[in-house]
Amino acid sequence: MLNYYLYRLGQFIALALPLRLVYAVAVFLADMHYFFAFRDRRYVLANLRVIFPAESSRSLREISRKVFRNFAKYLADFFRFEKLNVRYINKNIKLENLHYFDEALAKGKGAIVLTAHLGNWELGGVVIAQLGYPFWVVALPHKNKKVNDFFDAQRSRKGVKVIVTGKAVRSCISELRRNHMVALAGDRNFTEKGRLINFFGRAAYFPEGPAALSLMTGSCIVPGFMLRNPDDSFTLRIEKPIEFLPSGDKERDLVELIKVYKNIFEDYIRKYPEQWYVFRKFFS
Repeated sequence: MLNYYLYRLGQFIALALPLRLVYAVAVFLADMHYFFAFRDRRYVLANLRVIFPAESSRSLREISRKVFRNFAKYLADFFRFEKLNVRYINKNIKLENLHYFDEALAKGKGAIVLTAHLGNWELGGVVIAQLGYPFWVVALPHKNKKVNDFFDAQRSRKGVKVIVTGKAVRSCISELRRNHMVALAGDRNFTEKGRLINFFGRAAYFPEGPAALSLMTGSCIVPGFMLRNPDDSFTLRIEKPIEFLPSGDKERDLVELIKVYKNIFEDYIRKYPEQWYVFRKFFS
């Protein structure tokens, strides 16, 4: 319950103050969290050491501090969704390769929008919905109902429709058959089902969902990422739809398709490590 009131307080501050000042407050709080959150800091550093084994400890600490700061800004942006409109998008967000969405939807089988916990995936979904695309997102529900309702309300008021993970498969198939877009984050495994994949040279569990859904429906996977720029503007970058020809061996196809997009994740995380928000042990 405490988290709910903290989120509402954060929303009040984020809506009451100018964005530049909101970010300043977010950075201050992030630095405080970085100092006291020993476990989170340890996990972030451990993950970064796997990604950049040749980097110095000092360099990794600098990146990890930026991770905390950027995540705080991510939350600030989430709290300010009420202020997001087409004018904000035109002024602050560069759109790259949206035609890949149109190409995917032209096939009539919907599109599986694949992203990672990188940059500002929530903002990316809102922008896509505000641009008029039929957009659904698969989201892990929060344990506290009030917190969960708060997060869902933030999304839905801007046109993002939520599919709860427990009912995801049937709902996702239904929306894809209606030629809608379904978004999933494919870099963290929240269920007991997962595949052990080589990631940055180490074993890590990846969720089966995006690959299994694509193989089941014939819908193509379209990777996309909302990236924060140095000046706190954003770039929404859409990658070319993944072309994958199934062999007929379901188990093999599942693993091979996951490997295709995990390579894309590796490229983006190497380029933007300070925007990958994983505050737990990731590698086995």
